[in-house]
Amino acid sequence: MNNRLYGNLIFELSQEGRRGYSLPKNRFGSYELPASMRRAEDAQLPECDEMTVVRHYTNLSANNFGVDNGFYPLGSCTMKYNPKINEEMAALPQFSGLHPLQPAETTRGAEAICTLLCKSLCELTGLHAFTLKPFAGAHGELTGLMVIKKYHESRGDESRRLVIVPDSAHGTNPASAAVCGLEIIEVKSLSDGTVDVEALKALLAEHGPEVAAMMMTNPNTLGLFERQIPVIQKMVHDVGALMYYDGANLNPMLGAARPGDMGFDVMHINLHKTFSTPHGGGGPGAGPVGVRQGLESFFPNVSPYHGNFAVAMRAYAYILSLGRENVKLVGPLATLNANYIKECLKDVYELPIEGLCKHEFVFDGLKDKSTGVTTMDVAKRLLDYGYHAPTIYFPLLFHESLMIEPTENESKETIDGFIRVMRQIAEEAKTDPELVKSAPHNTPIGRVDDVLAAKHPITTYRQLKADLS
Repeated sequence: MNNRLYGNLIFELSQEGRRGYSLPKNRFGSYELPASMRRAEDAQLPECDEMTVVRHYTNLSANNFGVDNGFYPLGSCTMKYNPKINEEMAALPQFSGLHPLQPAETTRGAEAICTLLCKSLCELTGLHAFTLKPFAGAHGELTGLMVIKKYHESRGDESRRLVIVPDSAHGTNPASAAVCGLEIIEVKSLSDGTVDVEALKALLAEHGPEVAAMMMTNPNTLGLFERQIPVIQKMVHDVGALMYYDGANLNPMLGAARPGDMGFDVMHINLHKTFSTPHGGGGPGAGPVGVRQGLESFFPNVSPYHGNFAVAMRAYAYILSLGRENVKLVGPLATLNANYIKECLKDVYELPIEGLCKHEFVFDGLKDKSTGVTTMDVAKRLLDYGYHAPTIYFPLLFHESLMIEPTENESKETIDGFIRVMRQIAEEAKTDPELVKSAPHNTPIGRVDDVLAAKHPITTYRQLKADLS
């Protein structure tokens, strides 16, 4: 492949006088733009012919990783496969051509989709009502906490300003609580990775009248099911607080358990995780919030619209495609795939907590620490084999965390291929550790200095050109 077309910036392919377009003859006459709207100098734009542009961006696109061209080992959290029928439904002109400000009588079909999706989410979660307005998972968390805060205020119980968060929680939990004007208390986990009920009991005994809610992810970020939920929710409810369910890990629960049945009062769902919407690169997303009966009147008006409607459309298409019978297979299959990978690799990667996991699990780096090969090295070496790296160094409970989360729709053959590569890297760490430590080797650029890139990002071509010269 021509490296000049493949590895260069489009500006570096520019040749003065080259054109890849022609404008039609001006039929509108000549008009003078106000001086305030005119550039002081010509825009710095590349001059390239059409073929160069097409080849350049087509070749660059081959560097993009997605679930359409490979296995992503953090799928149901970030980049779950999106069935093409979902895309087709969301792209129907009857939906994609709608304008949020057009008359309500012309959007009855879209309104029906939103109503039916909310009804489906209620059935799947055991909650009473949903709002589709939040635009992302963290936005859903904030909305849910606003519901809880408003509920306590409506009862004149304005002293409740504390939110209990497990030390294994997603970082968005304490952040959302802080943005909502609430304070955070951390509750520790036991050695088995689950919430320390005795520690929670002590916190509630000390702060009970001040506690607004407890936020929990179930299964938690270690992929472990919190078996003490019945005890925990009773303890929290007994002091007058509410239970909040972080729906980021809802995937393995589909068809197996419902948060509402467990005693949770409020939850958000990441439609872009559990119900399939393209989410790689940070968006788009949707974070519907569900509540038990009696709390729906506290839904805040966070938006005059139904959030990201195209995301809701994809989610509803996904639910309908699976149907009542097959949606029950999502959780068990996600759990099966995760446990299969875990059991096949735990002899070469350190498994800090034994036992059955759900949709995800966490290794604490390689089992053989003498090689000096870190989790970062393993992640970089995976790139050489064509795999996107999984999440690393989270959760913070382990020094060399490596989180693996396959989805329910990956085949055994695909998973076996990933297992072979992970075992190959473990073997390389023993026989040729420098090969792993200096990875990646087969990517357009090698290992970058992450600290330097974060402190001194190059965001414009002009800056890059100056730095190079």
